[in-house]
Amino acid sequence: MSSRFLSEQITGITCKEELIGDHQLITASVTQTTIMKHFLRMFIQVCLYFYCKCLWRCLKFVVRKLTGRCELQRICYNTKPGAARTMKIEASLKGSKSKRLQTSVSVHPDAIEKTIDDIMELKKINPDINPQLGVSLQACLLQIVGYRNLIVEVEKLRREPYDSENLQHEEMLLKLWKCLKPNSPLKARISKQWCEIGFQGDDPKTDFRGMGLLGLYNLVYFAEWDTEVAQQVLSDSLHPKYREVTKKEISQFSKVEWEKKKFDKAIGYSFAIVGINITDLAYNLLVSGALKTHFYNVAPEAPTLTHFQQTFCKWGNGTAT
Repeated sequence: MSSRFLSEQITGITCKEELIGDHQLITASVTQTTIMKHFLRMFIQVCLYFYCKCLWRCLKFVVRKLTGRCELQRICYNTKPGAARTMKIEASLKGSKSKRLQTSVSVHPDAIEKTIDDIMELKKINPDINPQLGVSLQACLLQIVGYRNLIVEVEKLRREPYDSENLQHEEMLLKLWKCLKPNSPLKARISKQWCEIGFQGDDPKTDFRGMGLLGLYNLVYFAEWDTEVAQQVLSDSLHPKYREVTKKEISQFSKVEWEKKKFDKAIGYSFAIVGINITDLAYNLLVSGALKTHFYNVAPEAPTLTHFQQTFCKWGNGTAT
């Protein structure tokens, strides 16, 4: 009896070992297959990259020989001034095999004219025969370099914290109050009155921690640049309005429309806090490059902080397109 039991135990252990061994073999096989697939995918991507790069350079060479114009010339002559042209010029310069062209998008504004001369010389373009090309390239480079400098300027303001000991900072904050509430004198620097324009507590300086002075700059610019609209937006934030739906309109709604309308009621919001949040949104779009199209269209030369603040104002009053 004990001999039979021992035999069964040994058989069971042997089966378990075989199962474990099979499982390990299957796992190793799956892992090896996954690694091979990943390697092949990477290899194909690298091959496609070099193939497309070589093909693109060959295509550019053929087109230049056929037209007698380099890529920069073709862009300037075939694309209207604005974002489309500037972004194509920027992509062409960044994608060039020449280091001089690649670095031309990050030169100092004072060096742009010299950079244009270098580009014309490198591309063997006669400025006397193509006088308009230099003008077009200069306008594009001013926008490209200006956008990069604007990011630096905006980032500097964002990183500068609000300092209640700084007289200039305090004056700007008080100016914001005077523009938004001209008929209500501020009783004290630290006061519950700040909640009336959308700050969270007695001292607004704590609300600028995320966006630094950039948030204050935008709010003050909005209140100064378009005072009436800013005051109206503040009033709407404190006294939201919505129109009651009539019985006749209800009878005409579909089920989906009715579900939407049930929640279609205005809700108040904190003016200053929402303004700071919009600043955060504008900042992120600027840094990511998403605002290039807008700024290259509205700024004939270099985009400035004023363009950024005007964009904030349009978003703040709901007129942005």
